[in-house]
Amino acid sequence: MAEAAKKIALTQDGKKASFNLFPELCKGCGLCMQKCPVNIIVWSTDLGVYGTPSVCTNDQDKCIACKTCEMVCPDAAIRIVKK
Repeated sequence: MAEAAKKIALTQDGKKASFNLFPELCKGCGLCMQKCPVNIIVWSTDLGVYGTPSVCTNDQDKCIACKTCEMVCPDAAIRIVKK
């Protein structure tokens, strides 16, 4: 039986929450960027598994921890952990 692959998150900590991106799940659709009410999600310089840009935050301290990005991500690639 094959061992399940471990999902490793790239984490950016902020005042209100931590932004956790699972790059192996992100397909670079950009829905999280479009829906973020404070516009802190931007394209990363890193490529995701599909060869498309992944995302990151440009100022995690401005995150209001609304979890909109997490809710709209069709691939469950984002987790917001409130502090």
